[in-house]
Amino acid sequence: MEKPTLHVVSLSGGKDSTAMLLRMVEEGWPIDHILFCDTGLEFPEMYDHIDKLESYIGIPITRLKSEKPFEYYFLEHSPKRKNPALAGRKGFSWAGPRNRWCTAVLKTRIIDAHLAKLANGHDIVQYIGIAADEPNRVRDKRYPLVEWGMTEADCLTYCKERGFEWGGLYDIFTRVSCWCCPLQSYDELRRLRTHFPDLWKQLMEWDQQTWRTFLKHYSVQQLDTRFAFEEECLSQGLPIKGRAFFDALRDRLKEGDA
Repeated sequence: MEKPTLHVVSLSGGKDSTAMLLRMVEEGWPIDHILFCDTGLEFPEMYDHIDKLESYIGIPITRLKSEKPFEYYFLEHSPKRKNPALAGRKGFSWAGPRNRWCTAVLKTRIIDAHLAKLANGHDIVQYIGIAADEPNRVRDKRYPLVEWGMTEADCLTYCKERGFEWGGLYDIFTRVSCWCCPLQSYDELRRLRTHFPDLWKQLMEWDQQTWRTFLKHYSVQQLDTRFAFEEECLSQGLPIKGRAFFDALRDRLKEGDA
């Protein structure tokens, strides 16, 4: 007996998945469920965006969330350690390029568990908002943006034409995923410090409570020192690149560690 099909939209809330959902609604694609997984680390403006989007399309958005928050896994969780040097360390600490535990624990597993429940007695067609100019596609999922040939730039334009601005987030950042991600560029971290001082303060507090360095060469406090020193140099008309700058920065960081 053939199972009924459920059409499920995965909504990150960013420009790509938003554009996908808007166009699917406008063109009358079948939509049974819209899933937004809240990591607890979204920008405040993102939550406003999800509410606005839900009102605009007139379809309920299911908000999923881990039972335990980021802080628990970050600071308290005691996983089995493969590396004996980490024995006794509490929490996963900061994610890295090879260990994006936060994506797995706070997002992927939550979505997969919900999809497994929906799949009970149904076939699932999942719609993923990956743009035509992005890599990493999976065969058993549908990618409407790829089918339409919509690039990331197209998606942002499409959303803005319909009045979605994310409170200006895309005027500041290239991507608007978790605000505390250590995989951000230096430029994006500078902008976080400038435009969201309260979030930057929280980042510094978390960094002081954990054992892994935020970036390979910098703690958050050291980044704060570097960014402040850059501002000081720029105000004096001095360069923030080159050997002289980094020698002076090294001395400034030593003063801060003293």
